Amino acid sequence: MRCFPFALYDAFSATAFGGSQAAVLIDAKSINTAERQQIAREIGMPATAFVDSLDEDWIEVQFMSTVMELPMCGHGTICLLTHMLESKRISLDKQLTRQVELRLPKSNASVGLSLRDDGRYQVMLDITPPRFEPPPPHTGGLLKVLGLEADALASDLPLETARGDFVHLVVPLTGLDAMQAIQPDFNGMIEFCRAYGIETIAAFCTEVEDANNRIHVRDFCPAVGVSESAAAGTTNAALTSYLVRHELTPTNTDLITINAEQGLELGRPSSIQSRVTLTNQKIARLQVGGVATRVLDGHVYL
Repeated sequence: MRCFPFALYDAFSATAFGGSQAAVLIDAKSINTAERQQIAREIGMPATAFVDSLDEDWIEVQFMSTVMELPMCGHGTICLLTHMLESKRISLDKQLTRQVELRLPKSNASVGLSLRDDGRYQVMLDITPPRFEPPPPHTGGLLKVLGLEADALASDLPLETARGDFVHLVVPLTGLDAMQAIQPDFNGMIEFCRAYGIETIAAFCTEVEDANNRIHVRDFCPAVGVSESAAAGTTNAALTSYLVRHELTPTNTDLITINAEQGLELGRPSSIQSRVTLTNQKIARLQVGGVATRVLDGHVYL
């Protein structure tokens, strides 16, 4: 019998039972793809990170949802790197900040690590800005799967498809009343997303519950194994890019910070931070991140 330790974290939350959950399973090189999918399904979290090998400056990892491999996972990255730091597999030592390379099966990514004043580790993932396309010709299908009327859509902002590590349909709504009125039809969403090549339906509004935040987010992802995400890094990176694209945030500065609230409707409040470095009012660097909190340790037996 083989035994593999794992830890469960809540990402984008400074306290337990908030944010979005991910498991981190180390020394996983001997676990084949089929077993990984079974383990991810058994653990049942939105994402499980399987660490194959690591060095002080890089980590070789694969992310799995309960139904598929994930090409990238923002909240999983926050949990993964927090665990690597807390377990001393990667250290900051006397450095206040440093970069680590994430080696995924199909791409690499850079992750910034820093120690906050409160002693928590801040993890910021570099994400390639998505490219934007017109939305699919949904002909009312979108409103049906969201359980909304047409007047819930923000009339002054367009629906758009953001295509990056995931394909997001960006849906601007009028405000918090519209966000909280959503009655998702998850089976219908799966059919809708598969029909149009969409992976998540990212609804947002600029009315917020906490004045320190810029946007309020709900992200529906049943097509990739999560009915609704309590916190999504890649989605918030896409939404931040949308804000910059449509001049919903100042672009007369070199550095923009966008704080987002998510997960409130699920009872799992989350705080996601995006940072944008601009050059000539264009995105030169896009990062998303936050902190993670460990809630459980265990072992998987095969």
